[in-house]
Amino acid sequence: MLYLNDQDLRAVGLNWAALAESAEAAVHLIHSGDYVQPVKPYLRYKNPRNRIIAMPAYAGGNVNTAGIKWISSFPDNIRSGLPRAHSIIVLNDQGTGQPTAILNSPLPSIVRTASVSGLMIRHVLQSRSMERIQLGIIGWGPIGQYHCQMAMALFGDRIERIRIYDIRGADLSGIPSLYMERMEVAETWADVYLHSNILITCTVSDQRYIDIPPAKGMLLLNVSLRDYKPEALASLKAIIVDDWEEVCRENTDIEQLHLEQGLTRSGTQTLADVVCRRSLSTFAADDPILFCPMGMAVFDIAVAVHYVKKAREMGIGTELA
Repeated sequence: MLYLNDQDLRAVGLNWAALAESAEAAVHLIHSGDYVQPVKPYLRYKNPRNRIIAMPAYAGGNVNTAGIKWISSFPDNIRSGLPRAHSIIVLNDQGTGQPTAILNSPLPSIVRTASVSGLMIRHVLQSRSMERIQLGIIGWGPIGQYHCQMAMALFGDRIERIRIYDIRGADLSGIPSLYMERMEVAETWADVYLHSNILITCTVSDQRYIDIPPAKGMLLLNVSLRDYKPEALASLKAIIVDDWEEVCRENTDIEQLHLEQGLTRSGTQTLADVVCRRSLSTFAADDPILFCPMGMAVFDIAVAVHYVKKAREMGIGTELA
C-alpha cells in the first residue's frame, strides 16, 4: 500500500491540463452510469458549524477504483493558525477491496475542486465568444489561490485582468511575475463582482452577501455555495449543478432557490449535460450561467488515482506493509 503525504504530493506536482482531463473522464463515467456514489453523510457534533464528511465512491472505466474521502471542515481553525479543512483519501482495489493507497493531504481535494471549475470554464469558452476574461475571485484562502493557479495555467492567454477580494486581505507575493501586472486586490467584493465576466466565490462566509443580479453572459462559479441571496439569482435560466440530490441541501444557494424561488431539478442542468450533451447551446449567449458544485466523490477518486500513478512512476511515497 502506497502512502503519500502532503510533501509527496507536492513533489508529484500540478499538471492542470491532465487534472482537467481526469475530471472530464470522470464526467463521462457519470454520464455512462459506470460509477457508484452514495449521498454523502455529514457528521456534526457540538459546534454545528463544524462538519466531517464521508465521500465513498467507485469509478469505473480506466480509473476502475473504489475509495473514500474523509474530509473535515472547521471554519474557526483559521483563528488558531490551522487549516480550515483536513482530508484523507483511501483507495481500494476494485476486485478484492484491499487498500492500495492512502493520500494524507488536503491537496487532492483542493485541486479536484479547481479542476472541475476549469472543466466548466473550458466548456463555457467553447460555447461562447468570450475572447477576453475578466476574472474575479472572492476568497483568497487555499481554494481561491489554487483556482487562480488553475486559471492562469489553462486560460492565461485569454485573461486580461484578475481581481481578488478577501475580507482578511490578500497576499499576492507568491504570484508569478508574469501575471502580477494583471492582478489587483479590490477593496470590496462588489468591486470584483461588477468588473468580472467569470467570478469564482471561494469563501467560508456564513452570511449571504451578494445581492446584485449578474451581468449578461457572466459565468458564476459558486464554489463556496453560500454566497448569493436568492433574489440576486431569481431570474437565472442557466443553472448547472454536479448532482441535484447532493447540492439541494445543507443550506446551499441551490436549496435556498428551491425553498424561496421554487427551483426544481427540472430547472437545472448537470455537468454531464454540459460536457456530454453540449447543453449550454440551449441558452441564449447573454444568459448568465450559475455553476454550483457540491463536490462528487467520483472526482476525488479519479484525481487520487492520477496522483498515485504519477507517484509510482516517479518513485515518490512510502510503501507500507
